Amino acid sequence: QVQLQESGPGLVKPSQTLSLTCTVVGGSFTTVSYAWTWIRQPPGKGLEWMGLIGYDGSTAYSPSLKSRTSISRDTSKGQFSLQLTSVTPEDTAVYYCAADRSITAVRTTTPRYWGQGTQVTVSS
Repeated sequence: QVQLQESGPGLVKPSQTLSLTCTVVGGSFTTVSYAWTWIRQPPGKGLEWMGLIGYDGSTAYSPSLKSRTSISRDTSKGQFSLQLTSVTPEDTAVYYCAADRSITAVRTTTPRYWGQGTQVTVSS
């Protein structure tokens, strides 16, 4: 059983960088072939896949966010992180970390394991 917990600031100013961390319990980044991902949901809109980091450290990003998104991991801490640069109010959303063995499930925002989500508001 994989459990995930997001952490990070709930308020970010426009033009700054949004940084979130996901702590993983019960899953190993390097010995189990999961894809670890970030998904967000703006108010009144559907889920949006942002990017993933694989068990081997490889990354993939949504084309619409690729220029502003970076996902990394710290295997010693059992964590993976999201950085989104140059944020605007349109980046206000609930941000989820999630995981699945299937990259297809991850990319289609249907992964098996989810964190509870964290609200991030972009406002001055």
